[in-house]
Amino acid sequence: MIETTTKNEAAVRQEELLGIDNLNVSFHTRRGVVKAVRNLRLNIKEGETLALVGESGCGKSVTAHAITRLVPMPPGVIESGIIRFRGTDLLKLPDKEMRALRGSKISMIFQEPMTSLNPVFTVGSQIAEVFITHEKLGKKEAFAKAVELLDLVKIPDPGKRALSYPHQLSGGMRQRVMIAMSLASPEPGLMIADEPTTALDVTIQAQILQLLTELKARVGMALLLITHDMGVVAETADRVAVMYAGHKVEEAAVEELFANPRHPYTLGLLKCQPSAPSNRGANRLSSIEGSVPDLLTLKEGCPFANRCENVKKECLSSFPEITRISENHEFSCHNPVTGSGDPR
Repeated sequence: MIETTTKNEAAVRQEELLGIDNLNVSFHTRRGVVKAVRNLRLNIKEGETLALVGESGCGKSVTAHAITRLVPMPPGVIESGIIRFRGTDLLKLPDKEMRALRGSKISMIFQEPMTSLNPVFTVGSQIAEVFITHEKLGKKEAFAKAVELLDLVKIPDPGKRALSYPHQLSGGMRQRVMIAMSLASPEPGLMIADEPTTALDVTIQAQILQLLTELKARVGMALLLITHDMGVVAETADRVAVMYAGHKVEEAAVEELFANPRHPYTLGLLKCQPSAPSNRGANRLSSIEGSVPDLLTLKEGCPFANRCENVKKECLSSFPEITRISENHEFSCHNPVTGSGDPR
């Protein structure tokens, strides 16, 4: 059925931490206007983990930067939309109030910590600066709290490591420092993790994800996890939103999405994941033919049409409306698939 207002909408709004309605973000370049995020609607509830997935260039990181008001303007422009955090529209907040919110109630872990940590200051002093700025603590007390956080994120010998510079730490330790910094707030509400394990080896990836899960439960924060790895999604997320070429194309609870993907792109992402070897040896990995379209030349219709095996005439002329098949599962596709990959 086509999307309608549900009777539970008021109840959902009450437990909503972050709500995004009709968000449109563009970048004005010499070649033209790049429509990076189109008509995005998302919500994150208190204490839950929402995974935002898709290939590079689909709008995941731009969405995160819009939430934190870190979209570079110019060339970026937030054309329209509402981003509510605990009922307050972040896009209407004065810059001073947004700076106070960013880092205190909304924090972000970036993909590569070496570009986020200052190379000329010790990691302990950088974490302490958050306490000094937001809680007005003295330097000695703030540094002591920084050491406590390094211990919380399981960095060995935290007192010694607090005196280290970023280049003296491994990639995994630097990422733990970023997580510690994101927790250095009086009231953690939302942590945004943008591909937090991309540059790490598999063992360290697992440790970082386990740490995020444990900390989320311990401090009661919500997590927006941006990733392209569906294996990570399966291990950590409560709900999943799939993005493609700036559009959200499907959203569901994680178990429902893996069991019953309806958008062909979602199904393609799931098939790209390694599976257990069969009796005949290793299974061959699937792939999604083609590539993400150039957002500068994107035409009307579904942006996935040029890669879709189920493409129909209407896919080329109009973007599909949202179809909601349950309270927690919706998608935008003219010709959806079943969980087995067959057209409906």
